[in-house]
Amino acid sequence: MCLSIPMRVEAWEGDGEFAWVARGDRRERINMMLLGPQPVGAWVLISLGLAREVVEPEQLALIEEALTALAASLDGDYDASGYFRDLEATR
Repeated sequence: MCLSIPMRVEAWEGDGEFAWVARGDRRERINMMLLGPQPVGAWVLISLGLAREVVEPEQLALIEEALTALAASLDGDYDASGYFRDLEATR
């Protein structure tokens, strides 16, 4: 299974096929071939060194909450009532 992680575009390299993106302390060079040029500051989903999708602010918030829940679960400190409130509304 492959998990895509949201990262923020920081800078472009060369002809615009590659960009530098960051998330916290992590910074990497990624291929933007599938999306084309995106503005600095845009959030994109990254998987295996490739930008796959532009992330809108509402979607970013949901992804961040899911990643926080995953980290809490891995730390043994997961309380289901504190996460995925968007799913509660659909029941």
